Amino acid sequence: MSKKDTTAVGDAAKSSIWGGRFSRGPSQLMQDINASIAYDKQLYRQDIDGSKAHATMLAACGIISDADCAAIHDGLSQIITEIEAGDFEFSAALEDIHMNIESRLADLIGEPARRLHTARSRNDQVATDFKLWVRASIDALDDALAALQASLLDKADEHCNTIMPGFTHLQTAQPVTFGFHLMAYVEMLGRDRGRFADARVRLNESPLGAAALAGTSFPIDRAQTAELLGFDRPAANAMDAVSDRDFALELLAAASICAVHLSRLAEEMVIWSSDRFAFISLSDAFTTGSSIMPQKRNPDAAELVRAKPGRIIGSLNGLLIVLKGLPLAYGKDMQEDKEGVFDAVESLAIAIAATSGMVRDMTANKNAMRDALTTGFPTATDLADYMVRELGLPFREAHHASGSIVALAAAKGCDLDALSLEDMQAVEPRIKADIMGILTVESAVAARTSFGGTAPVEVKARIADARSRFAIER
Repeated sequence: MSKKDTTAVGDAAKSSIWGGRFSRGPSQLMQDINASIAYDKQLYRQDIDGSKAHATMLAACGIISDADCAAIHDGLSQIITEIEAGDFEFSAALEDIHMNIESRLADLIGEPARRLHTARSRNDQVATDFKLWVRASIDALDDALAALQASLLDKADEHCNTIMPGFTHLQTAQPVTFGFHLMAYVEMLGRDRGRFADARVRLNESPLGAAALAGTSFPIDRAQTAELLGFDRPAANAMDAVSDRDFALELLAAASICAVHLSRLAEEMVIWSSDRFAFISLSDAFTTGSSIMPQKRNPDAAELVRAKPGRIIGSLNGLLIVLKGLPLAYGKDMQEDKEGVFDAVESLAIAIAATSGMVRDMTANKNAMRDALTTGFPTATDLADYMVRELGLPFREAHHASGSIVALAAAKGCDLDALSLEDMQAVEPRIKADIMGILTVESAVAARTSFGGTAPVEVKARIADARSRFAIER
């Protein structure tokens, strides 16, 4: 181990953070494991917003002077300018974004800066900053998901009449429309938005003023800082306020479910754009080539979206494990709460953006979709339904007769609508000539007018409803 690893560093900085209890600073290794500034510096705006609110409240309560409050506000505004201009020097010796900003504030305004930390701790400060960041991230993700829903709704509207196979077990099941299929994802994303919105409601309680864990003896007004920061109320228990990160877990849980939904759509885009399906094509904007095979057009954007849940779910699992055995209140373990959340939100945001782009970019191959319905007997259920509705057969008996007619068509190497009336009557003599107008895929799609069904008229109605329910403008 080198001398650098064992020598105490940053003595002056550390004594200013920790006070008189420590006469020397930590070793370089301790500094390396302890510092979080490399990633928590992105909380700078939330930290400054929280500090401004805290200073305003301290002045209103007579704990600091109005002059000190004004100086603090001016200094913090200058720090924002410096950070956003790239002129701020972040120091690992100062550990985190809170002490980096406080130290710079002291350089700028002197003694008033040292009064800012009255009646708060880094424990409630970081919880406040993190909640503000998560809340802003939820709002940004909601906007992005609404934009993705809009892309899907527009594409679904365009393809209300485009017939394709609906699959179960990735085998042809029944004919549906492409618009109907896309609308399934509109609903999934709507529930995702609901989960994020629910999480936002629960997180919107302010930790500020909880101090280290037990509150403070100063006559502060936590309701005022909560209101200034857009929280609904102050958190009711100081220990809970600083020691739990369930708001981050909820964000990650909602993000994981959303990422899985995006991954399922991405997988379908991979399948649909393959040579064997050719249901859609993606342009050069969302595909790549091969380093050796010049004919290739690879759906790499979709494949990368398909992979994102691995990172996002990993972040959820990681934070659950960090928190699972922690006694109350705060432990330094909780410093490990942010990197995974930051990464998960960034990963989800780019996955949403890429999916929106692919949905807008993809071109449906209507002929390939329609041709795929010439195999797999997609109207077999319609045949069974006909025998129930028109012949009065119990469904199980109709199901059996329909299966026998499918077997006959398979033996003849044709689809159901290519069988003769006589062929079908050989299995079920009561079948009439009107069956011939029912077994086309167009008729099967048009017949499914039940609420939420695939009939084009019903898909149109559900698109209009979705635009209203999810507040999606055309």
